[in-house]
Amino acid sequence: MVLLLYRITASFPKTELYGLTSQMRRAAISIPANIAEGFKKRGRRDKLRFLNIAQGSLEEVRYYLILARDLGYGEYEDEFAVVDEVSRLLEAYMRGIRRAGNMDLEGLEEE
Repeated sequence: MVLLLYRITASFPKTELYGLTSQMRRAAISIPANIAEGFKKRGRRDKLRFLNIAQGSLEEVRYYLILARDLGYGEYEDEFAVVDEVSRLLEAYMRGIRRAGNMDLEGLEEE
């Protein structure tokens, strides 16, 4: 997904280099970086916290795609489908971690 978003942003107007292009790339990079960091954490709560951060970055990417579409930079139906798939995979991974630890997300959010 990161490589896909890099290719998309390469076609954005040069005036977006320090705006939308930079923001979208940073958010995209943050997703796998937080997944990787969470993977190496020992505690389930830490793992879930990093995966939740990845979810937040994924939603940022979704918004930036909407904005890019609204600005007329392209149509991104395939990219939205990739974002949806990554979202489903992240949620399934988190659900598995919660089940393994008999912990629900609500308890994590209240801390």
